Amino acid sequence: MKEFTLTPTVDATQEFIEIANDFANPLDLVREAISNAFDARAKEIRLAFEAETMNGETVFVITLTDNGDGMNAAGLQSFFDLGSSTRRNDKTTIGEKGHGTKVYFNCKRLIVDTQRDGNRFVATLDEPFSKLHKRQIPPVTVKESASETAASGTTIKIYGYNSNRRERFTHDRLRDHIMWFTKFGSVERLFGVDKLADVKLLLKGLDADEFETLSFGHTFPAESGNINALFTAHTIQAPKYYCKRLVKTGHLPNHPEIKYHAVFSIEGNRVKYDNNPMLRRPGYNAPEGAYTVQDRYGLWLCKDFIPIQRRNDWITVRGTEFTKFHAFLNCQDLRLTANRGSIENTPAEILQDIEAVARKIYQEIVEGDEWLQLSYLEEESESYNTIEKEKKNFELRVTKANRANIAQYKNTVLVEPQRESGVHSLVVQLMTLEPDLFPFTVVDYDTLEGIDIIVKDHNTVPVHTSRLYYVEFKNLLAKTFNHSFENLHSIICWNTELKHGDIVKDINKEERQLSVVAPANQGDRTRYFLDHPRKAHKIEVYVLKDYLAQKLKIEFRPRTATDTF
Repeated sequence: MKEFTLTPTVDATQEFIEIANDFANPLDLVREAISNAFDARAKEIRLAFEAETMNGETVFVITLTDNGDGMNAAGLQSFFDLGSSTRRNDKTTIGEKGHGTKVYFNCKRLIVDTQRDGNRFVATLDEPFSKLHKRQIPPVTVKESASETAASGTTIKIYGYNSNRRERFTHDRLRDHIMWFTKFGSVERLFGVDKLADVKLLLKGLDADEFETLSFGHTFPAESGNINALFTAHTIQAPKYYCKRLVKTGHLPNHPEIKYHAVFSIEGNRVKYDNNPMLRRPGYNAPEGAYTVQDRYGLWLCKDFIPIQRRNDWITVRGTEFTKFHAFLNCQDLRLTANRGSIENTPAEILQDIEAVARKIYQEIVEGDEWLQLSYLEEESESYNTIEKEKKNFELRVTKANRANIAQYKNTVLVEPQRESGVHSLVVQLMTLEPDLFPFTVVDYDTLEGIDIIVKDHNTVPVHTSRLYYVEFKNLLAKTFNHSFENLHSIICWNTELKHGDIVKDINKEERQLSVVAPANQGDRTRYFLDHPRKAHKIEVYVLKDYLAQKLKIEFRPRTATDTF
């Protein structure tokens, strides 16, 4: 038997390609640049995104500058290496895997100009992405010289990033990404951590003419005050203006050595809109890259106070309840994938502990004053809204009653209908006054079930043995009929827009032609039928406006200011 040893090797080129491609969102470059600047203890970060013309071609150029510590030769080597990090096991820094800067390799040219301890290095990497795909490790050319100034810092220029695709690098999108998904948008100041409070970031997106100076820290809406005052100020809109925050720090229940920081802000949509210009909403022309509340809000799990992944299932009992939360839960023991896009490398028992903490905080909120206040506002708003609707409806009905057309018949006031329910009421009145007005007997009323009334022919045959039909009420009969002609005895409408010869189509696509038969003799009335050449039953249409005038001499007139009925 032969025995031998295998030594595993690494396909370095393929690993470079995999890591460079692993950052699915091109904006991840911004996160990595800001994290590196903070790790270098920079106090000012400058990010510029521009389109330059080179040799007749438009090239996307990104310039990342910070006034941090800069890099020495070892730091520069680590910058370009894969899996090598000078900050590994340093809990005060963000970078640890040696993967983040490889996102820069997705370009045509990369230049790193860095100064430290009186030395300056200018490193140039040409066609890194192209060479990696040709199975070549791209060489880095480095020029070393003495620094011209005592200042330290690093400037990185990236040419042709992301195959020159640059539509996502607009100013509004970049600002939003920075304040939500990078260290610069950290919520740590809510926990009294102010060491980065004076760091400034200057940003110029592709569509911006000048740099904008951003201040450190994620922004939240101002908390609302007394809920009664809030309701007085905004009435039915009050829940949308509600904002209360809960800030908690503690340790995981089964891992007491592991600390967490959590902020849960309970917010109505109006305060979200006022605080976040990237939110789409009715009547608002949102910037490119805008999103909805459902797309962005809920619970974000963070490491280094950088949001990594949403877990809205931990704070939702029903529907989209998570949209009320603008929440972050940070834990430094989360273990991330190489591209920092997922928490799934975290041991299951730690994740379960973090979930337990999130659910406990959520439960405290829904059982606490904040949720009770919001529920109270929502209930008051709904009640007020109902009262307001009733008030407006009453005012509308009074106006309608004053403008109504009326008629008197046998000492009974009849009101010209404005909708289908009015036709139904008028027919009930008429059939009480004139039982033989229509050639059928009503055996069932129920306008809520789609079919308005069930009828049988005028005769002495018992209902149980009679052929039953239905009669449909319409305020205005049109060319489309939202019922079937099957089993339809007749239609009673107030008026019709149809003319002789027009086609009416039912929900089964059956067509019938309207026949208008003018009076043949004195005292006759105009008759309307929906006819089909292969159907024995003609469906009669009673156009009440004409029918009542011709048959009962009922004429409607406007109600006057002196009418008492």
